[in-house]
Amino acid sequence: MQSLESELETARALKVDTLADAIESIGFECTRCGACCTGEAEDDHTATVFPDEVRELQESTERDWRDVARPMPYGLADGEDGPEGETFEWALQTDSCGDCAFYEEDDDGVGACVAHDDRPLICRTYPFSVALDGTSQPMGAVVDSVALGAQREAGETGETGDEEGVVRAHECEGLGRDISRSDAEDLAAALKERAVRELEEAIGVRDAYEPTAVASGEVVVHDSEGAKRPDGTPVDD
Repeated sequence: MQSLESELETARALKVDTLADAIESIGFECTRCGACCTGEAEDDHTATVFPDEVRELQESTERDWRDVARPMPYGLADGEDGPEGETFEWALQTDSCGDCAFYEEDDDGVGACVAHDDRPLICRTYPFSVALDGTSQPMGAVVDSVALGAQREAGETGETGDEEGVVRAHECEGLGRDISRSDAEDLAAALKERAVRELEEAIGVRDAYEPTAVASGEVVVHDSEGAKRPDGTPVDD
């Protein structure tokens, strides 16, 4: 397995045109079905958000940190008073139904993001991801993939062994639809930015991490800026 630094070099070297080719070959058009913004069964909506993206959403929506983001639930234990323990990412906040707190539907059931212009990179790039060792995010099952620099490979795993990476398509009813070259390039640029940012964040988390004593019923989030409480304030404050 390559180091995170090597993966970051690979991500920075990704070519937008090549990513756009892969996206164009799969095809995509958002149908505004809302599936990527809502919870499923007993699972709440889970979308990774970077610390600076939380602050941008705070500023644009005039919401508190807790109303924008929550500790990523993976790795937390169920305590007597709720989740407790340490986690290493933030997720977008959800409402009482488990849907993204920024998702709304009109009277016709058509969904929309109330923070669309400031939505995080993971939202801008769904249903696509780049498969690099340090950039894998829980986004649902892979239903199609394109090895960069290779021909299209369909299937559930999308594993190709291509060192330069694989563009993966995740479950979405908008896949397979025509996409303009301009839109494919915009999406590809955001996809590259996300791949780079995920690795930069992972390196930052690794370098900033210090073991923290977590009391019963307490949650600590370790991000690239250090250890934080669920309200976004540093643990040391």
